Amino acid sequence: MTSKPKRRSVDAGTLEVFPDFPPRDDLQNSIYLDRPAHQAALEGHLGNRETTIVLSEIPVRWTPSQQRGHRIPDLLVALDINREQALQQNGYSIRDLGKPPDFVLEVASIRTAENDVTGKRVDYANFGIPEYWRFDPTGNQRYDAPLAGDRLAGGSYQPVEIVEVEPEHLHGHSDVLNLDPCWDHGQLRWYDPVAQAHLRTFDEEREGRMSAEARAEYAEARVRELEEELRRRSQG
Repeated sequence: MTSKPKRRSVDAGTLEVFPDFPPRDDLQNSIYLDRPAHQAALEGHLGNRETTIVLSEIPVRWTPSQQRGHRIPDLLVALDINREQALQQNGYSIRDLGKPPDFVLEVASIRTAENDVTGKRVDYANFGIPEYWRFDPTGNQRYDAPLAGDRLAGGSYQPVEIVEVEPEHLHGHSDVLNLDPCWDHGQLRWYDPVAQAHLRTFDEEREGRMSAEARAEYAEARVRELEEELRRRSQG
């Protein structure tokens, strides 16, 4: 069983810094996380940006100087931590930040899929990360399921129930985020059960702004038409 790390206050001048790690060499994050702008959507939904981290490709280990055993999840969420300190350290030090991340997610790729369901699952449990999720855009060609979640209980991971709410649309529930990670026709989505709506992607946000601007322009044009009609009547 992993003991819960105690919070520590670390002076900025004594912070250990993580080394730079080589960038990943596939397009999974760019396609399924970056382009839809899920990080921005999650940050906006969770709020408290000074104490919340939603990042991709940030290394995690007990200390920056630990020689082995680091992991770099595709998506990491940490709540109630010193965000600026993590950014200064160039990584997530469980010792220095006083707690493990709250949520990590991996996107299946040919190169990493086997490790995601074996070694990473063991290490994330040992780190004490409360929830570990896996998303396979291919369905179940790389993992054994399109969407899978694990919740830490008694020091080991127990599977989260995944529900097919309609064909090609699966939901699970994250307790720590109070959101439903979803597999929607091969795309990763986030559903807010309180608002009963998905968090909007970048394209949806853009389309929403364009629609709002079009409505505003129409309303302004209509006002001008009415004003012109009133002037004509007053002069008649």
